[in-house]
Amino acid sequence: SAILRAAGLRVGVFSSPHLERIEERFAVDGTACSADEFAALVERLQPIVGQLDLLVADGQPGPTYFDLTTAIALEHFANHRVDAAALEVGLGGRLDSTNVCLPVVSVVTSISFDHTKQLGNSLAAIAAEKAGIIKPGVPVVSGVIEAEPAAVISEVAQRHGCRLLQLGTDFHSTWVPPANLNFRHPDDGSVLELIDVPLAMSGRHQAANAAVALATVLELRNQGWCVSRDAMRAGLGEATVPARIEVVRRHPTVVLDTAHNRASAQALVDTLAACFPQGNRTLVLAVSRDKDVRAIVDVLAPHFARIVATEFQTNPRAIPAERLAQIAGAHTTDCEVAVLPDPVAAYDFAERGAQSDEMIVIAGSFFIAAELRPLLTATAARPV
Repeated sequence: SAILRAAGLRVGVFSSPHLERIEERFAVDGTACSADEFAALVERLQPIVGQLDLLVADGQPGPTYFDLTTAIALEHFANHRVDAAALEVGLGGRLDSTNVCLPVVSVVTSISFDHTKQLGNSLAAIAAEKAGIIKPGVPVVSGVIEAEPAAVISEVAQRHGCRLLQLGTDFHSTWVPPANLNFRHPDDGSVLELIDVPLAMSGRHQAANAAVALATVLELRNQGWCVSRDAMRAGLGEATVPARIEVVRRHPTVVLDTAHNRASAQALVDTLAACFPQGNRTLVLAVSRDKDVRAIVDVLAPHFARIVATEFQTNPRAIPAERLAQIAGAHTTDCEVAVLPDPVAAYDFAERGAQSDEMIVIAGSFFIAAELRPLLTATAARPV
């Protein structure tokens, strides 16, 4: 989205979940849908949903929440006459409501264990669900590097007669910590190389995501879209997503992240090790009970001197803070574990105990990030 905007295009982005306002899910040129526009979109949709609900038989549910937000996104983008729309799959791919579209390119960024109840208990099974977005003849860009899921995506792409661009095979990237990228894409005898591209987001995983975005843009250029190298650099230098290893305060440094499974927890600790000074770190942690809580704690706990277990208040899925603290205590003997169920009190406790040169990390769920981010950004000085 940011690269295409830098190229002068009007771009819509449908993403989920939101952090603070549902309107964040429907953005045009980086600006969330206004409250008035959202209300009008819901009003327009309401009678259609009512008709669909009447047609449902045998007690089966009608359109889901995500079905409705997908419809709102597409209508919003049509109203704004966007040149391009980036639609983020909500869950899986094959059965996701975003899969009604016929894209100009299909993209799979990475695959890890999450939503296993719906998607399957192996990376191959999860890949098969995600590969459901692949359409006959439509090019595919994949950042999946693990052999088992990568093979699934390759097989589906081949079966549908799709051109496949695979990270590590068809294009290559190198992360230069803390936030730079080297990218190489050989194509039809020519080579596009971008060296020392500054990224707005830190981490090896974000560099891999940026490489996938660049490969996607190059595929669009192959289809005749006009996107310059300058636009590629400018877009990646501006592209940010809230609460993804986001520094929201200094002295002490406060980092907000939505890590909520083993893979994202590992990406968080890897980035902290590579991009931030070593020193005492406090973790404010809240997790949904339907996540692999032990795996998340197992990855995070060894990297913190203190853990403050808490629970978000706006969703009933939170694992109780007391139970979270018990799990954390069983995974580490080297750090202090405190229990404060109220997130604001948990953060205040962490801040009181941190020296100005130390770090506080808030992680474990989108919900805890959503509850604490407004508090932290409203009173924070601009990060330096």
